[in-house]
Amino acid sequence: MKITAIIPTFNEEIHIEEAIQSVSFADEIIVIDSFSTDATVKLAEKHNVKILQRIFDDFSSQKNYAISKASNEWIFILDSDERIKKSLKDEIIETLNKPTSFVAYSIKRNFYFLGKKIKYSGWQRDKVVRLFSKKYCKYNGDLVHELVETNGEIGVLKNIIDHYSYRNLDHYLAKLNRNSWLKAKKLHQEKKSVNPYNLLIKPPVRFLTHYIIRLGFLDGFEGFILASIQSYGVFMRYVKLWLMNNKKK
Repeated sequence: MKITAIIPTFNEEIHIEEAIQSVSFADEIIVIDSFSTDATVKLAEKHNVKILQRIFDDFSSQKNYAISKASNEWIFILDSDERIKKSLKDEIIETLNKPTSFVAYSIKRNFYFLGKKIKYSGWQRDKVVRLFSKKYCKYNGDLVHELVETNGEIGVLKNIIDHYSYRNLDHYLAKLNRNSWLKAKKLHQEKKSVNPYNLLIKPPVRFLTHYIIRLGFLDGFEGFILASIQSYGVFMRYVKLWLMNNKKK
């Protein structure tokens, strides 16, 4: 089975070449770029990849567009800040070269934050569908935290993706800001309103969920930072929803 690897990008010059090398096993590599303003595209052009550029509207649409341009049935999605080792590459090739009833496979991820592997804080259960047949699967249309919808059984691969999601604290906050706008946009489209519960109760509940229930305190000070920023993200989501509802932005 031939595989198309897809890498979505926006200003990922520090990651793009390593990401491309991570999916070197693929028969085709597509970089779907949201008109980066740094050297992402220039660096990608040094490699044997197909580069598509499309104005970003949401994650599902961006990925589904790239999938529609793929030459092969089987798709592997790799975010530019993720890396896969030879063991996972070998497992993917071996899996697709034997008969299977599965139309997709989920893969566990190791999450790294500020140079430290996060073992708890909710990321201990981080598993994503990244290998799938485009005949039976597509992204579900959610603006944020898009999921692959499958018409068939999902298998599980043994090896793991390493996820270096945030370069530093500023990068984390920038991503959180973008995602909070997208989540607010979705709530606005659903005609949701803002009430005191959203602003006063939901943010501290999110902190307690990550820090206590999901054992973030075992990740040390990094766990405390993650729980705090998650709480802040919930607060900002509803502030931005209020701005949208009142046509202030």
